[in-house]
Amino acid sequence: MTAHQATISKIQQLPELLVHEVSDFVDFLLTKHDSTRWQMWTHFVEAQQLTESDFVDYLTNLEDYENRLARGEIQW
Repeated sequence: MTAHQATISKIQQLPELLVHEVSDFVDFLLTKHDSTRWQMWTHFVEAQQLTESDFVDYLTNLEDYENRLARGEIQW
C-alpha cells in the first residue's frame, strides 16, 4: 500500500469534524507550495497584523513595512 492509499484510508476512518480539519490542512499545504498564493497569504496576514496592532506601535510597524517594501521582501 502506498503512502497515498494509506493516508486516504486513514482519512476515511475519521469522523466528519476531523475530515474538515484535514481538508483545511491540505488547503494550507497547497497554498504554501504555490508561491504566488503563498505571497498573497503572507501579505494578507501581515496587513491584518498591522491593522490590528496597537496604535502605539503604528509608526514602528509602518516604518518596518516601508523598509521591507524597499528591500523587495514584500510587494504592494
